[in-house]
Amino acid sequence: MIASILIIIGSMLVIWRASDGFEAASQYLGRNLSDGVRGATINAIGSSMPELFTTFIGLVALKNTDGFAFGVGTTAGSAIFNAMIIPAVVILAVIGKRLTNGVTLSRKVVLRDGLSLIGVELILIFLLSGNTLSWWHGLILMLSYGVYLLIVFSSMTQKENEENEENEENIDESEKPSDQNLFISLLKLDLEDVFLRKGTNSANSWKLLMFSMVTIGIACAGLVGACEQLALGMGIAPFFIAVILASAATSVPDTIISVRDAFDGEYDDAVANALGSNIFDVCFALGFPLFMYALIYGDITMNSQTISHVAELRGMLLLLTIATFLLFLLNRKLKVIHGITLILFYVVFILYVLGRAYNHSWTDPIASFFHQLFL
Repeated sequence: MIASILIIIGSMLVIWRASDGFEAASQYLGRNLSDGVRGATINAIGSSMPELFTTFIGLVALKNTDGFAFGVGTTAGSAIFNAMIIPAVVILAVIGKRLTNGVTLSRKVVLRDGLSLIGVELILIFLLSGNTLSWWHGLILMLSYGVYLLIVFSSMTQKENEENEENEENIDESEKPSDQNLFISLLKLDLEDVFLRKGTNSANSWKLLMFSMVTIGIACAGLVGACEQLALGMGIAPFFIAVILASAATSVPDTIISVRDAFDGEYDDAVANALGSNIFDVCFALGFPLFMYALIYGDITMNSQTISHVAELRGMLLLLTIATFLLFLLNRKLKVIHGITLILFYVVFILYVLGRAYNHSWTDPIASFFHQLFL
């Protein structure tokens, strides 16, 4: 168990370091996007690569319903982490540093991403209502993400596009000499120094982006194996480890990027990244592995236990998403009390998951409620 925990921690550190490089690349490549669009698209997609890799590796490696449950646990658990913890950290961080006395979000961004997230979660609930999953279930989820992207890019006005084209002239593409040895930079996973030391441009940024994603993928492979071994050592299903640990580990890039955006005063991007990542997780990080697995190995038939666990998690995800959406929508300025409230939501969720993992009786009425709604 100790070795598994150390591997999980190591994987988290690698994901964290690689996300620094991704964030630098995305800042440049997304320089023409505005109004929360960069956070909802390029930031969200890139920072959600850990969820995609973890789900794909878990499903292919386990090759059974446990693999699918691990994937659902990772994506849904990460979505709840993103919706609760990331906004809370953003709020508390910027207020704690006295950058502002409250975080104000664009109503347009909250409505666009919040309603889109609730919509794709309802689609997920409908698709997972049976006990068999086919390739077309994954295809529908991926197409849903395509619809979301159309909505996001159409939300950019012509005026905003023109302003961003003007701002592109101010991008610094000058030489960035570094005194640090290239091998040392690579060993420290200082990927920005490795790829951008000769200047920031599109070619170097794309190389940095791709290398960061590959590095995150390798870390996720270690994360999946360690989580499976830890679950065996604790005597619980891998699903519960995925919901708590794998989901938190894969959400490291989302958290880092959102906090940095917030420190730059880009609150819409900070929250749009969290919500956009959730939409990517539900639609693509789950849909693509499901689509590929079903095409290669055939349909997935879930056993009764997996169906029960997935139903409960879907219910928690939907209810907590609605609660968060209303909190954002009904409060013009988010303050410390709102950040603490979001953290308490997440603590209750974790306690419930742990209770279900060890079959505590106090969780039975809640489980029965979700079963009645979603089974």
